[in-house]
Amino acid sequence: MYETMTLKKEGKVACVELTKLAMNPQFFDELKSVFDEISADRDTGSVLLYSSGKAFSYGLDLAAAFAQYGELFRGGLSGTRSDLLALIRRLQAALCAVAECPVPVVSAIHGWCIGGGVDLISAADIRYASADAKFSLRETKVAIVADLGSLQRLPPIIGQGATRELAFTGKDIDAKKALAIGLLNEVFDDRDGLMAAARKTAGEIAANPPLVVRGVKSVLNFGEGKPIREGLEYVAAWNSAFLASEDLAEALSAFLEKRTPDFKGR
Repeated sequence: MYETMTLKKEGKVACVELTKLAMNPQFFDELKSVFDEISADRDTGSVLLYSSGKAFSYGLDLAAAFAQYGELFRGGLSGTRSDLLALIRRLQAALCAVAECPVPVVSAIHGWCIGGGVDLISAADIRYASADAKFSLRETKVAIVADLGSLQRLPPIIGQGATRELAFTGKDIDAKKALAIGLLNEVFDDRDGLMAAARKTAGEIAANPPLVVRGVKSVLNFGEGKPIREGLEYVAAWNSAFLASEDLAEALSAFLEKRTPDFKGR
C-alpha cells in the first residue's frame, strides 16, 4: 500500500519500516496515513519505527521538493504565500500524527539522521540508536528555518541550550554526544543489538494493559509545560473515568494466582 515505508504487525506491536533514505513529498502523505491507521487500531499496543536502509533518514529530499513545489519557494504574492503556508501545515500534520499517536512510539536509529529525520525522532517517545548514528539539525545550512517540529519538540527533551546550539550551527553530533544531551535513551554497539533492544522494549510496552499505556501517554502529553497542579487534576479525572476496568481485575487476579495476566483492553 505504501511506497516509502511498510506497516506490519508483530503481535500487538505495529512495525513501521522506512524504505526511502530521503523524505520526498509522498513520504509525508504516507506517514500521516500510516499513523492514522495505527491510531485507529485499538489492538495496537506500541509502535516500532526504524529504517531498512543504510541510514535512518537523510531528511527532506530537496530535489524532489523543488521539482514538485519549486514555484512556492521562489517568492510571489499572497496567493503563493497562502499555498506555501498550506503546504507547511500539511507536512507538519504528518509529524503531528506521530507525536499524537495514542500508543508509545519506539524509534531505532542507525547511521545518519538529518533534518526531517530529527523532526521524526523528536516526535517519538523513546529513542534508541546504534553507535554509528549521527544527528544533524541541518536546515540552517540550507537556508531553511526548521518548521516540522524540531524547534518545538526538542527543548523539552534536550533543553534550550542544546537545541539552540544544534539549530544555530547545523553541526553534526555522534551517538555518544546525543546520549549525553538526552536526545537518546540508550546506545547499542551495532544495528543488531539496537533492533533487538527496540523490539524488546516495544514488546514490553505492548504487553501491559493497553488502556493504561494510552492513559499514561495522554497524562504525560497533557502535563508537558503545565503546572503540576493541572497535571494532577487531569490524571485524577482520567483515573476517575477509566480506573475501573476488566484489566484491573485481571491484574489483581493474576497477582494472587501467581500467573501472567491476559489483558484485553476492556
